[in-house]
Amino acid sequence: MTDPLFAVPAAPLVPVEGAAGAFPVRRIFCVGRNYAAHAAEMGNEVDREAPFYFTKSAHDICLSGATIPYPLETRDCHHEMEFVVAIGAPAFRVSEAEAMTAVYGYACGIDLTRRDLQGAAKEKRRPWDLGKDFEHSAIIAPITPRAAFGEIGDQAIRLAVDGTVTQDARLSDMVWSVPEVIAHLSRFYHLQPGDLIYTGTPAGVGPVGPGNVLLGEVDGLAPLYLSIDAAE
Repeated sequence: MTDPLFAVPAAPLVPVEGAAGAFPVRRIFCVGRNYAAHAAEMGNEVDREAPFYFTKSAHDICLSGATIPYPLETRDCHHEMEFVVAIGAPAFRVSEAEAMTAVYGYACGIDLTRRDLQGAAKEKRRPWDLGKDFEHSAIIAPITPRAAFGEIGDQAIRLAVDGTVTQDARLSDMVWSVPEVIAHLSRFYHLQPGDLIYTGTPAGVGPVGPGNVLLGEVDGLAPLYLSIDAAE
């Protein structure tokens, strides 16, 4: 075997609450339209036959507390607050009853979206990659282990921009539950430790700009802080 021609970045690491080690990120899966009110505000209906997904590069990960430049080539970048599931055990073709055994923990996350680029792609019936998969677009707070968080129920999920709450819902509002998402996704992928699932965003998404400070919260999890700087 020959030596690599150049070095590549190691897997991004996410801190874990109460643990000395960190969670290495392998892949990022994102659930689309998993809150009916958000689907409606975007002019869409929920597909109740099956969830659907898009992906982000693991190297889009950005840790809570960061200050990031306003994203490239967009004039309409939106925040999307998310409940993130961290996978800690292999899962392939698991049932809903088995799905939660694959979960390591949970975290607050934000899916930044270049909404103008996503919209242009939708109009041309093209993939959303330019709108969704870009540097610093997968924000995440420290992960809380599953046992410390407890059962997923009606915990509040909210996001505030400069102190004004823009998104406010309950995890119980999700169209597809976490066990349902894991079971369905495991039919198409061999889920492995290090995979993250961003489970969708509630209604109230909106634009962010230079100078904005974001605070994302889910009851029982470490909060998420993000500041937006001027464009590069």
